[in-house]
Amino acid sequence: MTKPRHQHARVPYKWVALSNTTLGVLMATINASSLIIALPAIFRGIELNPLSPGNFSLLLWVLMGYLLVTAVLVVSLGRVGDMYGRVRMYNLGFVIFTVASIGLSVTWSTGAMGAIEIIAMRMIQAVGGAMLMANSAAILTDAFPANQRGMALGVNQIAGQAGSFLGLILGGLLAAVNWRWVFLLNVPVGIIGTAWAYLALRELGERHPARIDWAGNATFAIGLALVLIGFTYGISPYGNSTMGWGNPWVISSIAGGIVLLGAFGFIEQRVEDPMFNLELFRIRAFAAGNLAGLLSAIGRGGLQFLLIMWLQGIWLPLHGYSFEDTPLWAGIYMLPLTAGFVVAGPISGYLSDHYGARRFATGGMLLAAFSFFLLLQLPADFDYRAFGGIIFLNGVAFGLFASPNTAGIMNSVPARYRGAASGMRATFQNAGLPLSIGVFFTLMIAGLSAHVPGAMYQGLTAAHVDASTATSLSNLPAVGYLFAAFLGYNPLQTLLGPTILNSLPAVDAARLVSTSYFPSLIASPFQSGLGVVLTFSIVTCLIAAGASWMRGGRYVHDELEAQGLAPAHLAAKPSPRETAPAAVPMPRDAALEPQRPPDGGR
Repeated sequence: MTKPRHQHARVPYKWVALSNTTLGVLMATINASSLIIALPAIFRGIELNPLSPGNFSLLLWVLMGYLLVTAVLVVSLGRVGDMYGRVRMYNLGFVIFTVASIGLSVTWSTGAMGAIEIIAMRMIQAVGGAMLMANSAAILTDAFPANQRGMALGVNQIAGQAGSFLGLILGGLLAAVNWRWVFLLNVPVGIIGTAWAYLALRELGERHPARIDWAGNATFAIGLALVLIGFTYGISPYGNSTMGWGNPWVISSIAGGIVLLGAFGFIEQRVEDPMFNLELFRIRAFAAGNLAGLLSAIGRGGLQFLLIMWLQGIWLPLHGYSFEDTPLWAGIYMLPLTAGFVVAGPISGYLSDHYGARRFATGGMLLAAFSFFLLLQLPADFDYRAFGGIIFLNGVAFGLFASPNTAGIMNSVPARYRGAASGMRATFQNAGLPLSIGVFFTLMIAGLSAHVPGAMYQGLTAAHVDASTATSLSNLPAVGYLFAAFLGYNPLQTLLGPTILNSLPAVDAARLVSTSYFPSLIASPFQSGLGVVLTFSIVTCLIAAGASWMRGGRYVHDELEAQGLAPAHLAAKPSPRETAPAAVPMPRDAALEPQRPPDGGR
């Protein structure tokens, strides 16, 4: 094995790998959450009203474009990392992400063109993010022994949660100064991380040159993109409908995507060098872990958006915070969520190294379902002590789940497939996020649509707005009011306009544009929609717990076969304390032929 260019005599290489990949995760998550909290300032900065009918799709793409690109590319880039070097792909990802961040900060246009430039740069940034995400877990798995991987991945994921919180705070602070600083925030971290990665990281995994599976890459990328785009446009108004699920484009996009993903599965079983070896799914720990990861992402992915809507659009204004201040304070009031994850993540990762992922990941999903049930009991204008305690419990739940599940997945595969396996794990996670947002918003909009018109009409006419105007405004698509809550401002001042407001009694006009009036109108409808969404999350987390339990006991793939030190049937070994076999069909590929995973109940 070659020595690194700069041998760290006193710092083992595994800690260098952990610290650098942790910095990459920190940068990516700060970027994602700071954008969410700074959206109002960004759209004001480019002089665009995102809630006007022609601009709503731009808002969706600013939010979802990054997620779509990363979900589509991570498997392919993980496979390329297996072929040409994981560190090489990871380092290039740092470069692309940093350059795109600079490009975002110098967006030169305003209006719709400015939004399109931001969307395009975000997609380029997502290519770099996908390179980082697809290869970081594989780099850590190469660097750490099996009995420390849960701890290492737990630290890595804690950085992700810490980055999410820091992004909310920093995004709120920087957006108040200048929206461009939100994107410049990534640049110094990116420059330091890039230089450090090129100087310190080295390839530990073996490279396995192969021909690129163009047909597999194309069918997977286009198929998954069509499904996710269909879900994205499904929450956009279409014709006279508040949502787009009846839009022929949405239906054909999802159907076409499913057909192409089916073709991908057919192709991968027949090409010589597949993009992703589907035989990996015959390893129970790999298949069950990825299924649990997908379901957990769907059950939780839209939660951050809804909590921000709840805080920015309803709770904070009802408690006297101005709409200009709500983004920053929403980030501060969500601190318990991050704290819970930070407390539980390293502990569960460390324990899973010794006792397996099963009990911790499964327990995390059960606790998550319970925390969603508790959120369901809260009124729209809650006591913050109860809210803070519940979201802390939710953070603990997903902290218990995340690192053991990731370690369980990565431990189960042969070393030569770690890049592709890491990419597939990231694909399930990243695909789950836009799917979750689509499902969450659909259920929320359905709930709002049933209750907003009546509440809005009664509230407006009570303030002496004429019946025709009240009827018109109350029948606007509920998605507009939902995103008004998300962006943290009162749309009534814009919708009514100065002419109508000046014609009303001064006391009524002042009441309509106050910080508390609009939140009080939508609080009850929002609560109804939230109940449907949280019920969905409870069911999804319970199913994820079942999938997690099916993974079996602690299972670590051993590379003795790859080193020529053991026959193929010993390529995977269970923990010495777990010996009960599980009836799992074995892969046909000799490189994947593990001993039967144990079902020790852990």
